[in-house]
Amino acid sequence: MSASMTTERSTLALPPTESITSPARARSSRNFIQRYPVLAFYVLAFAISWVGMLVVIGGPANFPGTSAQVEKLFLPAIVAWLAGPSIACLVITGVVDGKPGYRRLVARLLTWRVGVRWYALALLGAPLMYVAVAFALSLTAATFLPGILITSDRSALLVMGLAYGLVGGGFLEELGWTGFVVPRLRQRYSVLRTGLFVGLLWGAYHFSIIFWSGSHSGALGLAILLAQLFAWLPAYRVLMVWVYDRTQSLLVAMLMHASLTAGMLILQPLAMAEATLLLWLIAFSAAWWAVVAVLAVARALPRSRRAALGSIRALPLG
Repeated sequence: MSASMTTERSTLALPPTESITSPARARSSRNFIQRYPVLAFYVLAFAISWVGMLVVIGGPANFPGTSAQVEKLFLPAIVAWLAGPSIACLVITGVVDGKPGYRRLVARLLTWRVGVRWYALALLGAPLMYVAVAFALSLTAATFLPGILITSDRSALLVMGLAYGLVGGGFLEELGWTGFVVPRLRQRYSVLRTGLFVGLLWGAYHFSIIFWSGSHSGALGLAILLAQLFAWLPAYRVLMVWVYDRTQSLLVAMLMHASLTAGMLILQPLAMAEATLLLWLIAFSAAWWAVVAVLAVARALPRSRRAALGSIRALPLG
């Protein structure tokens, strides 16, 4: 047999390398996602949001942006940035759970019969907190008055706040955080641990858009950035997880996030300087952590009372 015939048969017998490795790589990727769905979700969500935003603003060279760049590109940048959690939710849900996962996601989105008190808490909690902290601090300086009271265009502020709150923070972000992550973490962790985990990564997710659009030079600027990202978002997320845990309603979680975002744009004081902004963030954070602490004590109190009653009943009194 000639060497040429042997080479020809060998070529025909062995398929191309891609036909062997591509399916194997696909199976390996799918197995990894199914084994670590939360990790896969966060990697995909951050990649879509951060890379998409960098593409819009023209690459890392424009990070952070100038005032002119931010004014010109903020809307497309924020749209690209918001796409990550929702797209990641849909993609990873399909890989991990398929059609049953989509049906469960829609069912939680359409769960609305949860009681008026939960709607009141979801819709009014954050706005009331903004107003309470703003008026308390306004006793020291008029700078802290709610933005809606001092703006020259209240209708535009209301429309922008409500639209961005409902579509951006409420739907696009929460479809990922509560739509995908929270139910999976609650299978293994408590409300507090789930809220802290999601809240810290929620803050980290905001780093790209906040750092690009703001000025954070110097020690005070760094303190403001850290406070914006990590001081109060975990506390509010703990409360969001607690509300979702009792309602199992993705809709209510979306409304709760929407009211927070809308309240920030409509009710937060406008044009605060660095020192006043840091003071605002500290006070706002302390207020939310106080609510979390009160909730934790209220939840623990019945258990302690039952334990005390059980101890009394166990005493040999007869």
